[in-house]
Amino acid sequence: MFRVVLAAGLILVAVAAAALARQARELNLRGDRFRPLTWQEMTPAQRALVDDLLSGSRTSLDGPFNVLLRSPEMGNLAQELGEYLRFRSAVPARLNEMAILLTARAWSSQFEWHVHKTAALAAGLDPSLIDEIQAGRRPARMQPDEAVVYAFSTELRERHRVTDATFREAVQLLGERGVVDLIAVMGYYDLVAMVLNVDRYPLPEGAALPFAEPR
Repeated sequence: MFRVVLAAGLILVAVAAAALARQARELNLRGDRFRPLTWQEMTPAQRALVDDLLSGSRTSLDGPFNVLLRSPEMGNLAQELGEYLRFRSAVPARLNEMAILLTARAWSSQFEWHVHKTAALAAGLDPSLIDEIQAGRRPARMQPDEAVVYAFSTELRERHRVTDATFREAVQLLGERGVVDLIAVMGYYDLVAMVLNVDRYPLPEGAALPFAEPR
């Protein structure tokens, strides 16, 4: 009998300790216009978004997620789409990161560029190409597949259309699934850029702004 009572007591202590740990969970959220939320004040839907996000390929809540927590059902759908487009897209990582950088440049999105410049370098994108995109210039030297992605992305963003020739080249390079994923990654990172820009999301301490802020 004593052992049963002892075991039950230990279980209750473990449950209480786990509950206390969840209440004290440190999320290290950041923001500017949108105040960083704490775990203790979150609703069940907001906590579900945090749990789902951190159970995937991401390791932190940096970026748009403090803002997306304000609409947690939408935010959870968005983060699932973003995880696919960043980590499992049919577009090769080097070209995918190039498309994200072109999106960040179009919005002058400081944090989006800061994060994805590092990711693009790790994926094998040439530093000089990254520098020219940052400066708003068409890179002078691109690999053939990079030139296709650049043409597709810039035509769609600037003309809101894609020529037949560019579409054919994109399908030949990426397949129809890859073309759809390329469109989607541009659209998703448009959303991320808008969220970050509205929030005025801060860069890590000491990091220089990649772009001049508009006056």
